[in-house]
Amino acid sequence: MTETNHEALAIAQTYVNAIANKNVDAIIAVAADGVVCTSPVGRITGTQKFREFHDGFARMIRKVTVLAAYGDDDRAVIVYSAETHPVPNAVTAELIKVENGKIVSTDVIYDATPFAAYMATVQPH
Repeated sequence: MTETNHEALAIAQTYVNAIANKNVDAIIAVAADGVVCTSPVGRITGTQKFREFHDGFARMIRKVTVLAAYGDDDRAVIVYSAETHPVPNAVTAELIKVENGKIVSTDVIYDATPFAAYMATVQPH
């Protein structure tokens, strides 16, 4: 029987716990220098841009609830519900790829419709 340590799953769980706790430093600690994040708002590369992305998300978060987590040594999928300031229930999935103990990429998948509906109600300053 082959034993596997599910490294990507463990790192993905650390990552989503850091998101839930709004701990951007912990997020960056598990990210590779050249981390690539692809989401409906665009593609970003590098820890500085990744930090900016998560700083913004942390300001919106009220609560994060993990719905599912699956993975192996190289990839993981985390599904969570984010209660945010503008949207009460944003279900999000992230496909996370890990190399050498760090997140090298994450593909963020979510329904942007509730956020678009919220933005339609916001008056410009």
